[in-house]
Amino acid sequence: MQRTEISTIGEFGLIRHLTNKITLRHPSSRKGVGDDAAVLYYADKQALVTTDLLLEGVHFDLTYMPLKHLGYKSAIVNFSDIYAMNGQPRQITVSLGISKRFCIEDLEEFYAGLNLACDVYSVDIVGGDTSSSLTGLTISITCIGEGEPDKITYRSGAHENDLICVSGDLGAAYMGFQLLEREKAVFAGEKDFQPDFSGHEYILERQLKPEARKDIVEMLRQAGIVPTAMIDISDGLSSELLHIAKESNVGCRVFEDRIPVDYQTATMAEEFNMNLITAAMNGGEDYELLFTVPLTQHDAIAAMKGVTMIGHITKPDYGNVLVGRDGGEIDLKAQGWNSLS
Repeated sequence: MQRTEISTIGEFGLIRHLTNKITLRHPSSRKGVGDDAAVLYYADKQALVTTDLLLEGVHFDLTYMPLKHLGYKSAIVNFSDIYAMNGQPRQITVSLGISKRFCIEDLEEFYAGLNLACDVYSVDIVGGDTSSSLTGLTISITCIGEGEPDKITYRSGAHENDLICVSGDLGAAYMGFQLLEREKAVFAGEKDFQPDFSGHEYILERQLKPEARKDIVEMLRQAGIVPTAMIDISDGLSSELLHIAKESNVGCRVFEDRIPVDYQTATMAEEFNMNLITAAMNGGEDYELLFTVPLTQHDAIAAMKGVTMIGHITKPDYGNVLVGRDGGEIDLKAQGWNSLS
């Protein structure tokens, strides 16, 4: 494989090299890469802004994370935050801290994944920065989205008796991570090691190449449903439920037998001798949507493919509870991902 040192073209040459083929899709993107600042215009919408910082060795491991997948995932985690506000992502800026072990071809791979995500979700890259790093690869992405003023959804709008709903299934990304970490540990002790991932493709994809739930936001829009509260599941279902409960000053009651789990997730948890519901409630990185809707929307939600009603909102005095299959109750605790712990 060809390896071209970044020093041969310098910082500004690198930015031009990585962004010279970018085209703008949205009227709100008035000016993108090339000036001191991007120019954005929103006439009758409100702008939504989110940012994520990803650090090598903390948020990702390049032993098993291909750079193209990393570029894709770095964009997706930001898009997911905008969808969680019931908005649409429109632009991103991308800043990279790069150590000397990376070459131009490495960053081309990263940008290939980034551009693919932007193509799939129709998002413009409008700016960013690069710098040298002494501690590996650092990625900072800011995403700008738009939302209609009367449809933007916050964490603080849940009311007593609202239904609690989740998209997709939970715990798959976490079990994919456990599998990758296990194979990495084996790889460290064997010279000619070949990992066997057959039968685990789904959970690996959920970890390495997650998707944001644009389809769920569109489904809700078509049904005329504006969630009362919504959040994306990045740090684990328990943590996100507690965020909504705190911000909305309510309690919640969810049922173990309603938590959606994929077959591969269940078999992997069994192989690891791990409690399946613990993985589903606390694993994180699923990037599914957790949202609440009024009880009157029960039939409409029940008809939606890929959405599961897992419980309901209660008075704050009732606390935040997981009801087990045997009827026993467990207080929810935030045990999900915390990079500072």
